[in-house]
Amino acid sequence: MTALLRPVRGLGMPLATLLVGFLVGAVAVIVAGGNPLIVYKQLAEGAGLRWLLQWVPGNPFDVTTREATIAATNLQSTILVALPILLTGLAVGFAFRCGVFNIGAGGQLVMGAIAGWFVAYHLDGPLGMVLGTGAGMLAGFLYGAIPGALRAYRGAHEVISTIMLNFIALYFGRFLVEIGGPLQDAASFKPFTDQLPEGSRYPTFWGEISTNQVHIGVFLALLAAFAYWLVLERTTLGYDVKAVGANPEAARYGGINVKRAIVLAMAIAGAFSGLAGAGEAIGRYYQLQDNTLTGTMLNYGFTGIAVALLGRNKAVGIVLAALLFAALDAGARSISGEVDPQVARALATIIQGTVILFVGGEALLRRLAPRRRA
Repeated sequence: MTALLRPVRGLGMPLATLLVGFLVGAVAVIVAGGNPLIVYKQLAEGAGLRWLLQWVPGNPFDVTTREATIAATNLQSTILVALPILLTGLAVGFAFRCGVFNIGAGGQLVMGAIAGWFVAYHLDGPLGMVLGTGAGMLAGFLYGAIPGALRAYRGAHEVISTIMLNFIALYFGRFLVEIGGPLQDAASFKPFTDQLPEGSRYPTFWGEISTNQVHIGVFLALLAAFAYWLVLERTTLGYDVKAVGANPEAARYGGINVKRAIVLAMAIAGAFSGLAGAGEAIGRYYQLQDNTLTGTMLNYGFTGIAVALLGRNKAVGIVLAALLFAALDAGARSISGEVDPQVARALATIIQGTVILFVGGEALLRRLAPRRRA
């Protein structure tokens, strides 16, 4: 009976933190003079959740109406936002399981996007798409291995080194695509590269807007989540990673190469982020842009930290947390009328920040609980 209740108990803290996050968001809406029920309804519709209800018996929502098209577009946006933060969540979570804190998922994603676009652009066709994806993962793998090696062999704290590497990736990407940069499309007079050839792009299967079409990266992300679970739970490497994360000295005493485990954990984490970058470059934007490289893509790495925390570093939990955070992000853009637009845009951040605060404080609460009982 205890074994059956353990998963249910494990959901308690994440669900409690979500509830608190939504309550704090509701307070912010009330302070701004809005109605939380209306705002959250708009947020759910903006995330495309209404599209999922169109086939429910008795639902007046008609699949052929314009509203159905809007709901589908909103859901497509949610899915596309979920893909990179799912993969960066896996990147952060995998490193967490080894006891290292991967703040550099955003930088690894940017390097994966650069490498993936470069290879796919110069190798037209399906071969370019496949090798571009592999190049993105390899770039992330190598970029993640750097802070892992610095931690393992020189004792440099990975938080400092990954933050520094984020800035290196940011300015390297900006250098490449700025006006006159090596990869900038001179004909456009903008800090963009040229568009990928049609044959090198990920095939899409849902959506009408060119930058809002769901592509095969969905299946790659789910495959990555399965690989995450498989490696950690069914391989010797996964055992070594978890053992080092639980107690490095005991793992060393048991014959595990702790330095190797740390480097591999950070490198594999980087590969997850690199896959996210390749997916953004080859599957969604089809080019490198200064504003997306140094803004949107880099920020996905920080969102991945929250996703890993809320998902408790478990594959299924990270998938669900990524969908939730993507829905918050996509839905907040559709809130209108009730509150100031700036408050609407900040609502998702308020909820996410509250979740991080309470999940991060869970260890403190668990430490205090026995003392209070005593």
